[in-house]
Amino acid sequence: MWTVIKLDQKKINLFKVDLKKKVGNDFKLYLPKLKVEKFIKKKIFKKEINLLGDYALCFLPNFNDYTTMSKLKYLRGLKYFLNGFASCQNEITEFINRCKKIENKDGYISSNLFETEINKYYKFMSGPFNDNIFKIIKFQKNKINILMGNVKATIKKKEFLYNPA
Repeated sequence: MWTVIKLDQKKINLFKVDLKKKVGNDFKLYLPKLKVEKFIKKKIFKKEINLLGDYALCFLPNFNDYTTMSKLKYLRGLKYFLNGFASCQNEITEFINRCKKIENKDGYISSNLFETEINKYYKFMSGPFNDNIFKIIKFQKNKINILMGNVKATIKKKEFLYNPA
């Protein structure tokens, strides 16, 4: 069963070690991450961002057991378990599967989580066009035709991160 947990970002490795001691290798921890590149003063800065912030998704077969939850309550790095996770198993699984589909070979989210539509405006989150707004004109197999101001361009789908503007 999947649960949503809030972690101290500085103590994630301690949490993993303690969880492994308590339950063995019978758990999965999913932390979707983005890798963002920003150009500042002609230099590229790469930053790793957790998509869920301080939250993570953790799977244990017996999370619905009260004794298991009480054992894990005081692990180092764990702030708390979110309540109500039992009723949202389908949504959590669907979110994880969707994220895994768009991960690149390094395990980072490589493209957009949002549904992209033609004639809508989006903003680049990475690459040389960082913070520029563009409009999608046409989709091709692996490319997108865009319009930035008066300039038409073609970009690869998985090369840039963008969000709705």
